[in-house]
Amino acid sequence: MAFGQDEHLSSLTGIGRGIEREGLRVLPEGRLSLAPHHKRLGSALTHPNITTDYSETLLEFITPVSFDPETTIAQLQDIQKYTLSKIDGELLWPMSMPCFVDNDDAIPLANYGSSNVGQMKTAYRQGLKNRYGSMMQVISGIHFNFSFSQNFWQSMQKISENKAPINDFISEKYFSLLRNYKRYCWLIPYLYGSSPTICGSFLKNKTTTLPFKKSASGYMYLEYATSLRMSDLGYTNSEQASLKICYNDLDGYLDGVQNAINLPSEKFAAFGVKVNGKYQQLNSNILQIENELYAPIRPKQVAKSGEKPSEALRNRGVEYIEVRALDVNPFSDTGISIEQVYFLDVFITYCALADSPLFTYQQQESCDANMDEVVVRGRDPLLLLNDNGCDKSVKTWGSEIFEQLQKVATLLDSAYGSKKYSQAVANEQQKLLDPNLTPSAQLLDCVVNQNKSLTGIALQKAQDYRQQLLAADYQVFNEQYFIDAAIKSHQGQKDIENSDQVDFDTFLADYFGK
Repeated sequence: MAFGQDEHLSSLTGIGRGIEREGLRVLPEGRLSLAPHHKRLGSALTHPNITTDYSETLLEFITPVSFDPETTIAQLQDIQKYTLSKIDGELLWPMSMPCFVDNDDAIPLANYGSSNVGQMKTAYRQGLKNRYGSMMQVISGIHFNFSFSQNFWQSMQKISENKAPINDFISEKYFSLLRNYKRYCWLIPYLYGSSPTICGSFLKNKTTTLPFKKSASGYMYLEYATSLRMSDLGYTNSEQASLKICYNDLDGYLDGVQNAINLPSEKFAAFGVKVNGKYQQLNSNILQIENELYAPIRPKQVAKSGEKPSEALRNRGVEYIEVRALDVNPFSDTGISIEQVYFLDVFITYCALADSPLFTYQQQESCDANMDEVVVRGRDPLLLLNDNGCDKSVKTWGSEIFEQLQKVATLLDSAYGSKKYSQAVANEQQKLLDPNLTPSAQLLDCVVNQNKSLTGIALQKAQDYRQQLLAADYQVFNEQYFIDAAIKSHQGQKDIENSDQVDFDTFLADYFGK
């Protein structure tokens, strides 16, 4: 492997990582908190680290980019420590699938204030509610943002003797990585899926063809499921299934996204757009905006003020990728463990280094089908996945992938002077050899075999994590940092509200007219 040479080895260091962790605020008895976003956390519109996602109740914690896994996890712990100290005894739900929810309509939409930007964010969420229901939108996940250093790309360009402009080369190689991720990402829910069972309230008023069983303790489950969050019950959009967005290159991908944003939907048109003076959605197209595209991974570029995500990508190419197939890990206080970060480093680096032929639509659909199978029956010993036309069991195909992951782990260990990467891969491989070691199997064992309450398990963990984090010292930030950030964010929201020059209708027309 050419990266093993001294001149290229050091370029493997300098991996940038950031984590976005979603978590519901719940009351100590296990019900959703209906309190608004706590003022002491700052403005959800402008705070750099603490915001909300779909609902006022669904918090999102965002770490800045760091180049050390331990720092990233410590940042998350600090953000959660501060948050837990300011939410009046509420807990952070430590699972992806929501707690008991009486009624979809009781889930409050996130409120970002009176500015045009704030109103747009809330109107977008009103559209999500009408299109998919609120329950789907209070599912929590982990987004793992990842980038290689400029030195890495320069080494890769030199090794491949490529003469293209560096930004074009980087975008091309990130798309090569994206295709490989789609080929192999079924492994992620197998290893880390933590939502094989759900509260029955989640299925209320939902039709499903999934063969659910009910535990003696009253929870719905699938015997071999890994991640119901990633199934048709969770973050999916049937209208998007026909889009055929291409992952072969940046232009093709952006054209596909642009097409979806402009493609009318008869189904969504039925809700209307502005009804009795209130926006029911931003528009009636298949995607209101780009963020509505549900995908297990996305190419990203930091957008400048007023710039749409796709404009940023088209103007400056791919800067990093966002991995979105991760359940919240209920066995970790931050929802993602340090071992997961090490494994993801190896997995994503493998996706970047391995050959990655261009996709046909049929091949891409086959990859999506593999994912669909693993999330609902990944631990089924009879399951066969399609590896480019060849049927393989999870164990057989997974073993082939792990053989390559071990080589990449050795390379990263050499670059970083550690054994942590090889250890992380060895630990995950045990789950392949024994499915009972997966978090999905462990949760099902508790709920089905030990007849425990899923809510009880979650609340105990939430209480334990609250106590641990509140008792711990700050590691990267400090309390004053968060106090100052909250004050600054409230002022930032006021400044945005005071700077608006046009009414909301005009603002929206300008936004979509660009």
